[in-house]
Amino acid sequence: MTNAEIAAVLEQVADLLEFQGANPFRIRAYRNGARAIHELPEPVDQILAAADRQLTDIAGIGKDLAQKVATLVETGSLPLLDELLSDIPQTVLSILRVPGLGPKRAAILYNELYVTTLDELREVCETHRVRELKGFGAKTEAAILKGLDLATQAETRIYWAKADPIAQSILEHLGTCGAVEQMEIAGSYRRGKDSVGDLDVLVVAKDGKKVMDCLGDYGDVADVLLRGDTKMSVRLTGGLQVDLRVVPAESFGAALQYFTGSQAHNVALRGLAKSRGLKINEYGVFRGEKQIAGRTEEEVYAALDLPCFPPELREARREFEWAEAGQMPELIRLSDIRGDLHVHTTWTDGTATIEELAEAAQKRGLKYMAVTDHSKRVAMVGGLDAARLRRQWAEIENLNNRLKGFAVFKGVEVDILEGGGLDLDDDVLAEADWVVASVHYGQNQPREQITRRVVGALENPHVHAIAHPTGRLINRRNAYEIDLETVLRAARDHGKMLELNAHPARLDLDDIACATARNHAIPISIATDAHSIKGLDSMRFGVLQARRGGLTKHDVVNTSTYTQLKKMLAKRR
Repeated sequence: MTNAEIAAVLEQVADLLEFQGANPFRIRAYRNGARAIHELPEPVDQILAAADRQLTDIAGIGKDLAQKVATLVETGSLPLLDELLSDIPQTVLSILRVPGLGPKRAAILYNELYVTTLDELREVCETHRVRELKGFGAKTEAAILKGLDLATQAETRIYWAKADPIAQSILEHLGTCGAVEQMEIAGSYRRGKDSVGDLDVLVVAKDGKKVMDCLGDYGDVADVLLRGDTKMSVRLTGGLQVDLRVVPAESFGAALQYFTGSQAHNVALRGLAKSRGLKINEYGVFRGEKQIAGRTEEEVYAALDLPCFPPELREARREFEWAEAGQMPELIRLSDIRGDLHVHTTWTDGTATIEELAEAAQKRGLKYMAVTDHSKRVAMVGGLDAARLRRQWAEIENLNNRLKGFAVFKGVEVDILEGGGLDLDDDVLAEADWVVASVHYGQNQPREQITRRVVGALENPHVHAIAHPTGRLINRRNAYEIDLETVLRAARDHGKMLELNAHPARLDLDDIACATARNHAIPISIATDAHSIKGLDSMRFGVLQARRGGLTKHDVVNTSTYTQLKKMLAKRR
């Protein structure tokens, strides 16, 4: 099992224990353990196999939890989870995914109104029975209704970042069967969408039956939903559906193009083909009954005098316009990134020291990073006041004197206060190299108010960028009610930047907002918001999102060298 899968099981145990009203300390132990394992830089199974290592060496994992994790890794199951699930209907888990509901309130709904499914939850909200419960009310009822669509989506779609290791594992497994000649995964996964509903695997094989048998033997398969001569569908234990299609070599490119999509892109492509007297489908490009292309994607697009579009751009937005004008952007690559401008350390809620993060970032090929721990408003994680922040900056200056080939910017993530203004005085912010402002409180304020707060931050001469500008959490929380167009204009007018937060649960700005920011000539900072060393690896998810927005390296501020960035920041301030 991967660390992410182990952590997910521990989080599920914590949710179910809280649902049952268990001891808060016991619940916290599972949540802390889940976080510790999720942030481990090495696989748990390697630690278990090492003679000189123990899980209890990891902060947040005690003896009892270590034994349970070992059982989970060795057997693939956890008796405690099985016991909890035997007491609670499996469908109740979906209720726990409703944003803002939480295990305690879910338990009240289950015990008082006998709600066990999302459909039942919607019914009791729409008939106004929820507002009658103690501690709920009409506003809570309305918020639950608003979150139901997100919870429904969360049942059917997973983060791209979570789908990726599954996809790679399946490709590796199928590659062992000896019958595969060509193989790719298509669909929304290949287009890099922030969430994925299923995986479409296309294969050219000497023996299709052997490949299907191999997929059926994949260790995570829970059910075989369909099996025919050329198609097989399975559901994995986590619920993700995998569709395998065996296609002839002469049609592989056409099938890859067709099943990659998007639907809107394919509709536009079919229209172009028809205007030229051609037909295009998953089998190839045809003039009458004769196939004229289909073996490769390049061949398919060339038959229509088109470039082979990067999969991330295939959304029927501007790709055909760019192709016609000969202005296809050269999309940003991970190797273009030279620094990370949003990381957190042990000074607040991070798990690594400044020096540890700097060493890890340098090992990943970066040349600089900005330490942006929280300001004092975020008291729950020990946010920094002016005195502590200046002490941290002194530590950074000392570290920079020792570092070679790498530099650390003195930064801060300053809160935008609920009533407007910033959490730190201007004289403090003026001493920083890099200031990102963000909203953590008052997220449910009216559109005009929250927009005014963010615009006010952009007007501050010491702020360089807005972090996670819309506040969305994929499948968990919609964006704030914010007028993004007004924010974009303010960023442009005041010479500020916007962040594309690369955390896989955020990816905020989204791809459309990234494209709009590019149209406004607003520089984007792709930043990990890392709270651990492992968190630095989220940069690739942000780059993928940037590619979907059509961004080039020239649109992204942290592709600059350290010297270039220093000059740019001084000029903008």
